[in-house]
Amino acid sequence: MPTKEVTAQVTEDYDAYLFDMDGTIYLGSGLLPGVPELMDAIAQAGRKRAFVTNNPTRTRGEYAEKLNRLGLSATEDDVVTSGTLTAAWINQNLPDAVCFVCGEPPLLEELRMRGVKLSKDPGEITLVVSSYDRTFEYWKLQTAFDALRNRPQVRFIATHPDMYCPFPGGRGEPDAAAITAAIEACTSRQCELVIGKPSPTMMTTALSLLGVPVERAVMVGDRIRTDIAMGIAAGTKTALVLTGDTALDELDQFPVAALPDYVLERIDLLAAPLL
Repeated sequence: MPTKEVTAQVTEDYDAYLFDMDGTIYLGSGLLPGVPELMDAIAQAGRKRAFVTNNPTRTRGEYAEKLNRLGLSATEDDVVTSGTLTAAWINQNLPDAVCFVCGEPPLLEELRMRGVKLSKDPGEITLVVSSYDRTFEYWKLQTAFDALRNRPQVRFIATHPDMYCPFPGGRGEPDAAAITAAIEACTSRQCELVIGKPSPTMMTTALSLLGVPVERAVMVGDRIRTDIAMGIAAGTKTALVLTGDTALDELDQFPVAALPDYVLERIDLLAAPLL
């Protein structure tokens, strides 16, 4: 049952453990407390895991390389990003789209590798995609403006809804929501679809790859509005770790139905039932 108090003991184990990364597995270049212990327990128990992130500023391979540098054995098949899902959505729903992307090179590479056509020509653009973009410059805003303004046939979506990306020491950077808001403000157009968390698509896609039903999985993350909301929408158990975006006293802001099953000061509390 959801609780506003810190969970003292976890007694249930799961067949699959899905993890957010920023603020849950690591902050910056350091693993968070308890992560190695939990990963060892999952491996020893023969359970499955996947890493899911809204942040598409790295490719899946680059995320796997970072996890390996931090001592966690991983391949790109263990990683699902909002870029992965955005490419899949475009291929399924708008396969002939010509896209302009306000995003960083790894996202463009992910889309290009999956056959999505990209363009900077407003006259041929049929889909604008906004994302986390630390290379955002005025020409990008102008291109999105020219493609969308007074052209209702051009679609507008976002890879994910995050307002900021947390960094060690409490610092953060403006994330995809800032780019989306800038485009909305100048075009009078509203973003029609946000692909990443809290959409349950990310969770169900990852679990289908693992071959595990939703009722035997747990989503572990540091954000109520994305990680936990996605798990609840998909039908998994949920665990909030107090190592990233959310502080314990903030849980009072949310209705009971939006709260996680577990609230953890250390992520390795999930390891106890596996040992």
